[in-house]
Amino acid sequence: MLPMTDDGRERRGRRREEELPAFSRRLFGWFMWYVRKYLARNFHAVRLLRPEAGGGDVPSIAGEPVIFYSNHPGWWDPLVFLLVGQELFPERMIYGPIDAGALGKYRFMERIGFIGIDPSSRAGAARFLRTVRAAGRRSDVIYWITAQGEFTDPRVRPVGLRPGVGHAAAAAAGGSIVPVAVEYPFWNERCPEAAIAFGDPLRLGGAEQSADDWTARLGRGLEAAQDRLAAAVLSRDPARFTTLLAGSVGVDPIYDAVRRTRALLRGERFDASHGGEGARR
Repeated sequence: MLPMTDDGRERRGRRREEELPAFSRRLFGWFMWYVRKYLARNFHAVRLLRPEAGGGDVPSIAGEPVIFYSNHPGWWDPLVFLLVGQELFPERMIYGPIDAGALGKYRFMERIGFIGIDPSSRAGAARFLRTVRAAGRRSDVIYWITAQGEFTDPRVRPVGLRPGVGHAAAAAAGGSIVPVAVEYPFWNERCPEAAIAFGDPLRLGGAEQSADDWTARLGRGLEAAQDRLAAAVLSRDPARFTTLLAGSVGVDPIYDAVRRTRALLRGERFDASHGGEGARR
C-alpha cells in the first residue's frame, strides 16, 4: 500500500466527517410501529394546525436539503417528530442530535437517525456542526433540532435558542430551515393532545448573515409559530387541526362499560370520548 500523504489524510478525514451515520429503514419501520402504538396509548390525538386556521403550509421540500428546528416542551418531542416525518415526508430519513449519555442506553437508535452529541463540550459542538453540514448536502434527509436545548414551557417569551442553531444556519450552503411549534395541552379527555404547527420557512445559503443574526431571526420565526399554535390550542377546537394519529379515548374500562350499556339501552351510538368528538376516525 502506498503511504498516504498529509493531503490524502486530510481528504479522507473530511470524507468521514461528511458522512451521516448509516440509517436502517427496516429498523426504523419496526420502531415506528412501536412509536405509533405508544403515542396512541398516551395521547388523545396528534394534531397538525391547518393553514386556514393559522398554521403554516406543510413545507414543500422536494429535492432540497432541509432543517426543522423546534421548541422543546417535553420528553415526547423526538417521538412526535418521528411521527410527523413518517406521516408527511415518508421518503425522507430523519436525523437529529440527542444527548450522548441518553443514546448510550439505546445504541440501536444510532441506526434510526439519532446522533449522540455531548452538548457541554467543544467536541460535541463541532460534531453537531459537521452533521448539520453533512445533512445540508442531502435531499433525502430531514435534520431536526430541538433548538432550545432544554425542556422549556411553550409559554415562555421571548423564545430563546441555543446559539448552535444559528451557526448551523450560517454554515448552510442552501436549502431551507423551517420552524416547528409543539405543545401538549389537555382538552376534554383524560389524555393530552399533541399539537404541532409549522412556521414560515427561511431560505439558507443566500445573503451572508452572522450566526448571531441567524439565531435572532430564527427565534422570531419560532416564536411567531408558537403564538399561532397557542391561539389555536386555546380555542380547544379540533376542527382547526388535521389529525395525524388518533389515540386514546374513554375514562376507565368499568366506567366506559356502564356508559356503553346505558347508550345501548337508549338506542344511542356509544362514543367513548368525554367531549363527544372521539379521536378514532
